[in-house]
Amino acid sequence: MDRNTIIGLVLIIGILVGYSMWNRPSKETIERMQRQRDSIALVNQAEQARLAEEALKAKEQAKQIMTVDTEAADSTKKQQLKDMFGAFSEAAEGQNRFITMENSLMKVTFSTKGGRPYSAELKGYKRFDGSPLILFSGDSTIFGFNFFAQNRSIATADLYFEPSGEQSPIRVDADSSVLLMRLNAGEDAYIEYRYSMKADEYMMGFDVRMVNMNRLIASNQTIIDFNWQVYSPRQEKGSENENTYTSLFYKYYLDDVDELSASKDADNKKIATRLDWIACKQQFFSWALLARESFANADLRSQKMLTQQQYIKKYDAVIGMEFNSRQTEQVIPMSMYFGPNHYNTLKKYHVGLEQLVPLGGSIIRWINRFVVIPLFDWLGAFIGSYGLIILLLTIIIKIGLLPLTFKSFMSSAKMRVLKPQIDEINRRIPKDKAMERQQEVMKLYKKVGVSPMGGCLPMLLQMPILIAMFRFFPASIELRQQSFLWASDLSTYDSILDLPFAIPFYGDHISLFTILMTVSTVISMRMSSGQTDTSAMPGMKTMMYIMPVMFMFFLNNFSAGLTYYYFLANVITILQNEIFKRSIDENKILLKLQANSAKPSKKSKFQQRLEQLQKQQQAQARANAKRRK
Repeated sequence: MDRNTIIGLVLIIGILVGYSMWNRPSKETIERMQRQRDSIALVNQAEQARLAEEALKAKEQAKQIMTVDTEAADSTKKQQLKDMFGAFSEAAEGQNRFITMENSLMKVTFSTKGGRPYSAELKGYKRFDGSPLILFSGDSTIFGFNFFAQNRSIATADLYFEPSGEQSPIRVDADSSVLLMRLNAGEDAYIEYRYSMKADEYMMGFDVRMVNMNRLIASNQTIIDFNWQVYSPRQEKGSENENTYTSLFYKYYLDDVDELSASKDADNKKIATRLDWIACKQQFFSWALLARESFANADLRSQKMLTQQQYIKKYDAVIGMEFNSRQTEQVIPMSMYFGPNHYNTLKKYHVGLEQLVPLGGSIIRWINRFVVIPLFDWLGAFIGSYGLIILLLTIIIKIGLLPLTFKSFMSSAKMRVLKPQIDEINRRIPKDKAMERQQEVMKLYKKVGVSPMGGCLPMLLQMPILIAMFRFFPASIELRQQSFLWASDLSTYDSILDLPFAIPFYGDHISLFTILMTVSTVISMRMSSGQTDTSAMPGMKTMMYIMPVMFMFFLNNFSAGLTYYYFLANVITILQNEIFKRSIDENKILLKLQANSAKPSKKSKFQQRLEQLQKQQQAQARANAKRRK
C-alpha cells in the first residue's frame, strides 16, 4: 500500500469520526428522549393490564354461563334418568370398578356394573397354549335380574352396585371372605348380592337379599327373571372333542339331569317345572348356578359360534325365581361352582353335579363309577405316568375278563374240530335245502353238546367294558395335558404329522396311536377268523378290513388315551389267543365231543314242557274232532 492510499484512508476515517461527533445529541436531548420512551412504556403496561382484566372478566362471565348450562343439562339428565329408571335412577350412573376374591384354587373378579362375576381364573390349570385358564371373561357375560318396577323395565346388569364396607371383600376369618354388592333403589330399598368364598373350594356362596322391593315391584308379580348369558371360550387343542362335550346341562328338581344338544348348531328348551341347577359346561370345566331350594322355571338356549375362533358356544338362560310381594325382606339363597369336571370333586357336593362327567348311561355308567374310576384313582395314587396307569388298567381289565375270553376261544376251538362233520353235512344235503341243512347242523351241535352262541356271548359281555372306556377317556380330566411317548396330551389326539389339508371325516393330522390301533385290530381279527368257520358268511372277510378303517377315520380326532387303550387291548388279546392256541389240544377236544355224542341226550326242562304242551294240544284237537262227529 503506497503513502497516498494511507493518507486517503486516514482522512476518510477522520471525516467520519468528526461528523459523528458533530451530530451527537446533547445531554438535554438524550434525557428528553428517555422520558418519552418511559412514558410510552407506562402507557403500554396500562393497556396490557386493562386488556388482561377485560379477558379475565370475559372468562368469568363464560364460566358462569357454562355453569348455568351444565346445571341445566345435569338437571335435565337427572330427570331423564328418573323417568327411565324410577327409584333406580341414582344407580344408572357410576364408575365401573373391579374387585377380586381368590383362594388357592381360583381367582374370581367382580364388576360393580351389574354386581356380577366378570371373570374366573382356575389357578391349577392352563389352556392348551399355556396361557391362564379363564373360565369366562368380559362384558359379553350378562348376569342379573330383569323385572318391572314402577311400570319401568329394569335390568340390574346395566346398573351400578356399591361395595359395602371399607374393605372389599371382607375377611370373615382365615378360611373365608365375603363380598357385598348393593344396588340402591331409593330410601331403604335395595338389592344386595352376597358372595362368600372359602379356602380350597370351587363352590362359592351367592345369596340375593331384597329389601323393600315389594314397594317397587308389582304386587301381582310372583316370579322375576334372572338373565344369565355366557360365551364359552375355547380351551383345548382338539376342537372336535371340545365341541362334542360342550353343552348346557340342567337338573330337574329331585330328578334326573338333562342337556341341550351338543351336536346341533342351535338348540333351546322351555322348562315349566322346577330345577335344582343349571350348568354352562365345557369339556373339562363348568360354571354352574345352583338353587338352595329350587328355580321356578327356565328358558334355555345354546348356539354354536361357527364363525368364531375364540368361543365355541353361546349360552342363554332366563331363570324364573320366586318373589313374594308381601314380604318387605326376602333372600334367594344360591351358590355357584367354578371348577373342573372331576368326578370325585363334583360328587362331594351331593347335588348331582357329577353327572356333568359323561360316563354313559345305565350299565355303562355303573361300570365306570364302580370299576374304572376306582381302579384309575387307585393306580394314580402311587404312579405318576398316566401312560403306565392306562397300561396297568388295561392288564387288570383283561385279567378280569380272562374267563370270558377263554370261554370264547374254547367255543371257537370246538367249532373248528366240528368243521369236517359240518362240511360232510353240506356235501350230503344240497344247497336248495338250506332249512334241512341247518336242522342237521343244529342236531350235530346238540348231540355233541356245543352251543353255536358260545363264542358270541362272551364277546357280547365284554362290549360294555369297551363302551365304558370309550366314554371314560375323553371325559377324564386327569389325562388333560398329560404327556406319554410322542403324545403331548392324552386327552386329545396325538399328531405325528400335521397335513397341509384336511381329509373329509379324518382330519388334518395323522394320529400314530390310531394307526397302531387299526393295525392291531386287523391282526386280531385275522387271527380270530382263522379260528372260526366263516364259510357261511363270506362277507365277514370284507368286514374284517372295512370296520378297522372306519374306526380309524372316526377315532383319529379322539383322545390319544382312548386309542392307546384300544391298541393295548388288541395286543394283549393277540398274546392271549396265541397262548391259548399253544396250550389247547384240539384232538382232546374232539375226543371229548365224540364222548358227548355217545351219551343219551337229556331233554331240558323247557323241551319237556314244550312236548307236554304239544301233547295237550293234540289231545284237545282229537276231543274237538269227536264232538263234531
